[in-house]
Amino acid sequence: MTRTTPPLPLRSTRRLPPLRLQAAAAAAALLGAAAGAQTAPATSAPAEQVLPPLRAKAAAEPSDKDTLQATETRIGKTRQELRDLPQSVTVVTERLMDERNLDTLKDALRNTAGVSFLAAEGGEEDIRLRGFSLQATGDIFVDGLRDPAFYERDSFNWERLEVLRGSASMLFGRGSTGGAVNQVSKLPRLFQPSEVAVTVGSGGTLRGTLDLNAKTGENAALRVNAMAHIGNQYGVKTDKTGIAPALRWGIGTRDEFLLGLYRLDNDNGIHYGLPWLAGRMLPVDTRSYYGALSDVSSGSATLATLGHVHRFADRSEWRSTLRLGRYERDQRASAVRFAPAAVQPGGVAVTPETFGPDTVLRRSGGAGVHAKIQDLDALTFQSDYDTKFQAWGWRHALQTGVDFTKDAFTGYAAANPASGPLVKPDVTVADNRGSGWVDESLRHVNKNRDFDAEALGLYLQDLVQVAPAWKLLLGARWDRFAGRYRTFSTAAANFGELTAERRRTDALWSQRAGVLWQPTPLSSFHFSYGTSFNTSGDAYQYDALGSNTPPEKSRNLELGARLDSASGHATLRLALFHATKTNERNRDEESVSPTNYVLSGQRHAAGLEIDVAGRITPAWEVYVSYAWIPDAEVDKASSVLGTTLAGERVGQRPGLTPEHSGTVWTTWRVTPRLRIGGGLNARSSDTPQQSTIRAPGFVTGDLMAEYDAGAVLFKLNVGNVTDKLYADVLYRGHYIPGKPRTVQFTTVARF
Repeated sequence: MTRTTPPLPLRSTRRLPPLRLQAAAAAAALLGAAAGAQTAPATSAPAEQVLPPLRAKAAAEPSDKDTLQATETRIGKTRQELRDLPQSVTVVTERLMDERNLDTLKDALRNTAGVSFLAAEGGEEDIRLRGFSLQATGDIFVDGLRDPAFYERDSFNWERLEVLRGSASMLFGRGSTGGAVNQVSKLPRLFQPSEVAVTVGSGGTLRGTLDLNAKTGENAALRVNAMAHIGNQYGVKTDKTGIAPALRWGIGTRDEFLLGLYRLDNDNGIHYGLPWLAGRMLPVDTRSYYGALSDVSSGSATLATLGHVHRFADRSEWRSTLRLGRYERDQRASAVRFAPAAVQPGGVAVTPETFGPDTVLRRSGGAGVHAKIQDLDALTFQSDYDTKFQAWGWRHALQTGVDFTKDAFTGYAAANPASGPLVKPDVTVADNRGSGWVDESLRHVNKNRDFDAEALGLYLQDLVQVAPAWKLLLGARWDRFAGRYRTFSTAAANFGELTAERRRTDALWSQRAGVLWQPTPLSSFHFSYGTSFNTSGDAYQYDALGSNTPPEKSRNLELGARLDSASGHATLRLALFHATKTNERNRDEESVSPTNYVLSGQRHAAGLEIDVAGRITPAWEVYVSYAWIPDAEVDKASSVLGTTLAGERVGQRPGLTPEHSGTVWTTWRVTPRLRIGGGLNARSSDTPQQSTIRAPGFVTGDLMAEYDAGAVLFKLNVGNVTDKLYADVLYRGHYIPGKPRTVQFTTVARF
């Protein structure tokens, strides 16, 4: 398959530009020289190069490998205690991911409360937190830097997953009302065992991971994480590989460097979903799949990261990171719907009464309308300064910094060959393991749009100790986002011709304020206020109205507490929140505009969250994440003379905002070598957006048994033990069912 670019003076996006490769190579050479300078036997005053107290601190870096409890985070730009953050954070540690076999971003997020998924028309699952969208292009991060692309993320290189709840624009710039998700990568460490793990399981699953850590010098280490995964989940194949080498030197010294590479390749099938039957789920086996065997969701993510930390004598830090990213995506999907009555048994339309094994399903997408073919080049630079000092009688923890991103997005259209349309054959309900094939390589793939964006952000935040038990947080950020969107003709008569060009530039402020009361070392209470904004170009495109529309804005209020047990080995988090999107893009009767969307819509969500994580007794560990959102409503919506134009109605509960959601996981050490565990995932009934369909609530159960033989560990997992059929990912036209019962056996060798 060849992607054709129109004959315009535009640079190719199929490979990293040579200049970028040269720049990366030059930077790596410079860092390599620096590494040599760090490790060479010296006559250059080592006392000036090494700070022993800092080195000792680095040698004891905390790890999430052996705990469900997290006490620190880097989601706030620098490492800080979670108790000093006046905003809720849920952390999925490496221990929890290992125990529950959480291999993907979606699996990990299902183990946090208040999260739901939209099965969008493009196939990408739009994440919802507290009822508000988390954009894949704006709200997902790797080590605090935006990870701005659609791809199926894998957990093989994660140390933890951090979910920040509430407004995040003061920290990250443009973003959603719901929060942000940060993937924390595994770093080379001076003291870190290595391991190899192999998992075999249901659906032909075979997964292998490698985590190799080697100390290469007095203050240097190399770490390589790798993954290979294959499977055939009853017709939906999984075929992916990943590797992430990282070199870190100067660990704990005055100047610390990091050189990291990351590559993930996906060649997976795609379950686009099943149609609703009179507003209900299809009464079919949980393993049913009706897509074509040629449907695919393939792509890759390639990241190169250069990092530097300079530590000053007063314990201040200056941290800078440069990242180059290259993302490719090629998705071909089938939207499954009921075939017309004329081809159904007896020539009658499908109803709950006539539905059966011979019911005919039609797979649309024959003309490529469900293809998503995209490339993205991303450059990100971020530099943050963190210092503590005494001034005006108060203790200050000041953070300030700058970040810059440059994204170049290219989209392609897939069209049928001249020989005729590629038609995916109909399928019956009885044929439920995937069938049919079309040669997707025959389609013509031509560039039809591109989007170039530049974003600059400057921020300042100060955490002030105003009294022995009281702290005040104040922060502000200024952002400038500029985008240019162009579309091109793919018709033979004027192929490659520029058909539209739209530009927009936005500049605005975000604020964050919080009060912390910490009466004891084991308790912290907070109240916070924060704002966020979404630009019209968040999805790398402008329509005719959006290019003239300012950003949407949101605000979050939160009252919360973080309470540690007397031993300090377990933590309880509580939060009351109220989130409001004050001006959704809209067109209403009060201010109809022919040239732009009017920012007159409004919605809100309010509720309670509870997290528990840690060791209750030496043998008993618990992880709980629960959200209750009793109050969620569309306050204003688009209408003309009382008639809704589009979207959800005033007074309606927004879709994808379940009232109850959560997870429980607990383990018990029966003997020094044997542990058993179990858990539940639950969600109350929910509706897709702009729909009256109601998906029923569900509860699923998981079990685990683990035997530690010393150098080798054996683990058995059973997921969805009752084989519950439920709708996990929702859309008004279809749903994606949750995973069926799965059995997996894992062997881990440590050395």
